[in-house]
Amino acid sequence: MKILIINGPNLNLLGKREPEIYGSQSFEQYFTDLKLKFPQVELEYYQSNVEGGLINKLQEVGFDYDGIVLNAGAYTHTSIGIGDCIKAITTPVIEVHISNTFSRESFRHQSYISPNAKGIIIGFGLQSYDLGIQSLL
Repeated sequence: MKILIINGPNLNLLGKREPEIYGSQSFEQYFTDLKLKFPQVELEYYQSNVEGGLINKLQEVGFDYDGIVLNAGAYTHTSIGIGDCIKAITTPVIEVHISNTFSRESFRHQSYISPNAKGIIIGFGLQSYDLGIQSLL
């Protein structure tokens, strides 16, 4: 099974950015733990701060991989293009968020990804990614 984790803008700053919300561990450290936890899965990771880069990667893998775990960061709430891309591809996408977006600012309550995602996991910290992978298995 081949699964790609995609992180959007500012998630490259995990471990440094607002640790009271996002924790103190970098995603690279966490990704190492995920690969050990799911040795039966070929896990890959991609991060971009650029909307077009995320869309290009979704299109690149969106017909061949077994699953995508996507945390689009702030683009979740603004990108019709990413939402349309997920609708166009055949690989199932699980939308994940580290924080509970519904307990934050009201603009974070809207997602352009959710209507096209297979499922949504919100608010379990980095464990949201574990749950996303498990849901695809």
